[in-house]
Amino acid sequence: MDQIKALPVRVLLRLCACLPLGVARWLGRCAAALYWPLRGASRRVTERNIELAFPGLDAPRRQRLARDSLAATAELAAEMGHVWLRGWPWLQRHILAVEGADLVRDAQAAGRGVIVLAPHLGNWEVTGLHLATLGPTVSLYEPPHLRDLDAMIRRARQRSGATLVPTDSRGLARLLKSVRGGHISGILPDQCPRDVGSGMNSHFMGVRCFTGTLASNMIRRTGALALFGYGRRVPGGWVVCYRPADEDIYSDDTATSLAALNRGVEDCLRDCPAQYQWEYKRFKIRPKEGPGVYADLK
Repeated sequence: MDQIKALPVRVLLRLCACLPLGVARWLGRCAAALYWPLRGASRRVTERNIELAFPGLDAPRRQRLARDSLAATAELAAEMGHVWLRGWPWLQRHILAVEGADLVRDAQAAGRGVIVLAPHLGNWEVTGLHLATLGPTVSLYEPPHLRDLDAMIRRARQRSGATLVPTDSRGLARLLKSVRGGHISGILPDQCPRDVGSGMNSHFMGVRCFTGTLASNMIRRTGALALFGYGRRVPGGWVVCYRPADEDIYSDDTATSLAALNRGVEDCLRDCPAQYQWEYKRFKIRPKEGPGVYADLK
């Protein structure tokens, strides 16, 4: 059954990978334009998130940003055939510029570990692949729901040199040891953990929401340099950007560190706000306090 469900995904990835990158992205935007009038769940969540995150925008600008966000997410899906299935040399040629890589290289030269916080902005798969070219990199990996795609995704994410470890106690221990040894790790800072004990409520875009503590704990325990990284989508490819984190992220006070983490994500997304994954229910509160901001969207 899993193989049957995964088959159309594989076919679409292969088809998109055969097309020029610009054509694949155009098809993604066309799909988003057809989806918009249906007022599906992704549109409703996107509109709610943008309403919460940008209260100063008037209604027409919020609608325009929501449409652009859905188009960017469709472009992301359409370009994944290129990112996962094409060779690494092809992808290298389409990383058109890199900003801030010296921050990683200098830390590596000094023997200091680096933790790159890669929010759901632009194409984070491209960011992870580029990051592994800057030094030994270990990252957490959770198998996809369609297990038949597991081997393909693992092979794709490791082809530039990264090592993937599972999101269990052994994987976390290996990640910790690697960063303490002066290596690099990539962590998603804006994913809402399932376990209530794995996060705290903190403000993001002025709205309180559940924020994972893994990155803050890792930074504190390893003394690693904390950076933010994202792959901004541009015509013809991507620009990979690395930015230093606010000094507060190193605080022993978890609430202070998480506030700095969320501010860092905010600073990154302002560079290309439509390319943030606003379709994700980011503004969840745990434990719940009332019905939540998405309850009326069902």
